[in-house]
Amino acid sequence: MPLRIVLVRHGLSSFNLEQRFQGRDDLSSLHEEGARQARAAGEALADLPLTAAYSSPLSRARDTTALLLQSQAQPPAPRFEDDLLEIDLGPWSGLLRSEVRQRHPEQERIWRQAPETMELQRADGTPYRPLPELMVQAQRFLDLLLERHDDALARSGQDTVLVVAHNAILRALLLQALGLPASGFRRLRLDNASISVLNIERDWQSRRQVQIESVNGTAHLGTPLPQAGSGPRLLLVRHGETDWNREGRFQGQIDIPLNANGLAQAEAARRFLAQVPLQRAYTSPMARPRQTAERILLDHPGVPLTSSTGLVEIGHGLWEGQLEQQIAEGWPELLGNWKSEPHTVQMPEGETLQQVWDRSLTTWNRIALSLDSGETALVVAHDAVNKTILCGLLGLGPEAIWAVKQGNGGVTVVDYPQGADGMPVLTCMNLTAHLGGVLDCTAAGAL
Repeated sequence: MPLRIVLVRHGLSSFNLEQRFQGRDDLSSLHEEGARQARAAGEALADLPLTAAYSSPLSRARDTTALLLQSQAQPPAPRFEDDLLEIDLGPWSGLLRSEVRQRHPEQERIWRQAPETMELQRADGTPYRPLPELMVQAQRFLDLLLERHDDALARSGQDTVLVVAHNAILRALLLQALGLPASGFRRLRLDNASISVLNIERDWQSRRQVQIESVNGTAHLGTPLPQAGSGPRLLLVRHGETDWNREGRFQGQIDIPLNANGLAQAEAARRFLAQVPLQRAYTSPMARPRQTAERILLDHPGVPLTSSTGLVEIGHGLWEGQLEQQIAEGWPELLGNWKSEPHTVQMPEGETLQQVWDRSLTTWNRIALSLDSGETALVVAHDAVNKTILCGLLGLGPEAIWAVKQGNGGVTVVDYPQGADGMPVLTCMNLTAHLGGVLDCTAAGAL
């Protein structure tokens, strides 16, 4: 069983409200609205027993942690770690964002466009790069966390750990967990009091496997999706459950429809997205995503639904319709490779992951480029298709598809603040609160 890490950004602070740079100086405090957000996050996590809690020592994070833990039946005593301090922005701390733009226009531009290269000076005149230093700090905290919880993992099989900290350090933690460079910093978004879930599994060969289960969930705050900016937005949804998902059969390109639970999941997604403006919609032509898309669009009359073969699920060839046990009997080595090195596998009479990667990302990019600024498109597809798209957007390769989770009926949001030809931002990923809670409890069946 994995080590489950629940990441929560502190609630709205006085400096957040005033649009000031905070950094690691303890100059701001938790705002009244931030306190409400912290309590709401605690209520959302109330049914999830926590074995440990870690927090930044800065007051806005400490207070968020205290309020959040009030909802726990047996709250763990929080540990305050300096390696969860926010990024060190030294001379900028306390300044309005507009003041920084006026006083340091070139550095501020670099901070927005290539933050990993931005250089500041300490009080003694020593130059330093805040983001690379933060990445080292994030790795140090991850190492500490894994060292502390390895024994508990082996003994109990499950630890759920709460980590309450700040925007930049939490993004750095996610990047380090995935093995991504600091240049991916702007590809992630974390709102105040948002909840993200990271799973880290340790096997007996001391090789850790990482999976991002969800990112930037805000439904507990009363807003299903984070506020959109001025650029195009795409909503990526995995189809609802089928009987073969439930049974663990490999579906691939066999056209299995939604079961009753899958229809209920599609209906839940419809309610979840009912107030979200949509201008266009796209689907794989297969029955399960089309049924999901059609249900969601009941609240969006007049939005055209376009089918694209580029969004069809991976072709598993001779594996389709088979249970994992049956595949293990006929192709034991290939199945093992599929689990450990999926990018190396040629499905018997089926596709490679690279073929799915090429067609799914080509289709996704074409859709994104077709959108005008401010438009939102719905895209409903499949597990492997969605995972290849997300890996590509994050800067991961095909070998990393198991690092992202896509639950049946889960909702992901991707924004393009600089336009569709600019860097994509993973605004939130695999939201499943509309299906019953913070954790993804959908079927863990085969693709």
